[in-house]
Amino acid sequence: MAVTHLKIEKKGAESIDEYLEYERIVGGDDKGKLFTPSQYEKYKKKMIPIRMNNRLYVCWASLKTGIECKQVGPETKCFCQHRYKQHKSDFEVLPTDRPFKLPCEELGCRCRSFSYIPRNGSQSIRCTCKHTTEEHSVVGAKKCQKTSCGCKKFYSQFTCGCGDPCSNHRMIIETKEERLSRGKPVGRDVPYKAMGGLTGFSSLADGYMRMDASGVGAPSMEILEQPSSMYFSFIFIGSVRFYLNLSSKQGVCLFKEGV
Repeated sequence: MAVTHLKIEKKGAESIDEYLEYERIVGGDDKGKLFTPSQYEKYKKKMIPIRMNNRLYVCWASLKTGIECKQVGPETKCFCQHRYKQHKSDFEVLPTDRPFKLPCEELGCRCRSFSYIPRNGSQSIRCTCKHTTEEHSVVGAKKCQKTSCGCKKFYSQFTCGCGDPCSNHRMIIETKEERLSRGKPVGRDVPYKAMGGLTGFSSLADGYMRMDASGVGAPSMEILEQPSSMYFSFIFIGSVRFYLNLSSKQGVCLFKEGV
């Protein structure tokens, strides 16, 4: 099998980086037509302060364990099949009404607020009526649109990685102050569009898989400097830390300790 190598000159690579930066900042606000340099600077001057001051943190969390199973980012899909960056996420003045409403801004879409729905690999999950999310309405209780189906509400028994069914989860949309008051991480202020709940690289992983609660970086020095012959920090699940005990006479064993 032939392999094609693409060679990009330094100037070309810099242009690609500039375009990627443009995409992260603008998202789809240019409606498919690139801003001129003056339009781009005007856009940044208006939108970046809004995002730095009025960012909304969006996640999908388990009602039972409180684990934030999915941190919503710009590419995360809604029940309406459009991505979070295609929904309203920038507010010059934050609404006082709760819960926040983040309607889809795609032409013709009736979605009234972003609502995360998990997927089964690359496939859409199904309601108990056997029909997929795409075959249900995006408004109200999301009833099935199949004429022969009497399903009045989308309800799935699909189980999240945390062990709870997806029906036992809720959307959390909150301000920076509200998130801090719950003791949750907020990461750094960034100028990018629709960052939602992303606070670091590890926040891209599902909640039960994250090595640290914040998603902002490496484990503490206390963990990194402990003797490797004794314990190796393995995973956090909610408020419980799991360890591999490498010194056990029975071999490697897993035990937990509250944190």
